[in-house]
Amino acid sequence: MIPLPSPQQLRYLLALADHGHFGRAATACAVTQSTLSAGIIALERQMGAALLERGGAKRPIFTPLGLEVVARARTALAALEAVAETVAAARDPLAGPLRFGVIPTVGPFLLPRLMPVLRESFPRLRLWLREDVTERLVAQLQAGRLDLLLIALPCACGEAETLPIATDPFLAALPRGHHLAERERVPVGALPAEPLLLLEDGHCLREHALDACGLPRLAPGPDSFAATSLHTLVQMVAGGLGVTLLPRLAVEGGVLNGAAVEVRPLEAETAPARTLALAWRARSPRAAEFRGLAPAIAATMQARLTA
Repeated sequence: MIPLPSPQQLRYLLALADHGHFGRAATACAVTQSTLSAGIIALERQMGAALLERGGAKRPIFTPLGLEVVARARTALAALEAVAETVAAARDPLAGPLRFGVIPTVGPFLLPRLMPVLRESFPRLRLWLREDVTERLVAQLQAGRLDLLLIALPCACGEAETLPIATDPFLAALPRGHHLAERERVPVGALPAEPLLLLEDGHCLREHALDACGLPRLAPGPDSFAATSLHTLVQMVAGGLGVTLLPRLAVEGGVLNGAAVEVRPLEAETAPARTLALAWRARSPRAAEFRGLAPAIAATMQARLTA
């Protein structure tokens, strides 16, 4: 019988791959560096193959076989965790830890209202929050480091299962006194004639806003600027640098915060909006739990959108 690696050995290997440093990997595994190194050496001896290059490099370098073993170890550990999750979900649904990832154009504007609702509705649930851009959240979901995401569609979500829960309309944000602010609704066709400010690449809101309004993709010029957050974007508009598109969720959540900015609905054949959705790993044993959370999240979001 082929000797099988232990889950602990695989965790050591994945921690080293993720952190790229023996000391940080050991800290993540709550063991000493010598314990982690010994565990990986024992794994190599057990398998009869080198997973790391031994050349004195400061950062660990995986052999081609080592990289393949890392990929398979992720799958194996995810499968083992799914076994435990299946039992836990059946024994005590909507309880225990839940690692929840949220995009930054949603988190600050929804979580202050959502967290009290979830604590009251599901008192045995322990939420661990992670805010990041969609691409990195999806990567962490696929790697098993997150359980559930709140993102905007469309999304390159791989094999993740998604559940749309809300529609978030876009609004035109204009400097106070701007000529377009004289209208009750801003025609989408008037936007290309204005300096259009957007978030930097990596934020899905950038593409969603352009696509929802049927506007062309903008290639950034050498002197162009892009905001790293919606709050920065609002201040750029308030400073008269241009106009932008904001999701209503952020506006109702206080992103304007007294800034010299006016917002107007958009005039278009179809109301420009983004779709907010939950996402989890396909065939997750906790899928029923996540669907059970959806109504509470959707209701809180709708209350915020209609505030």
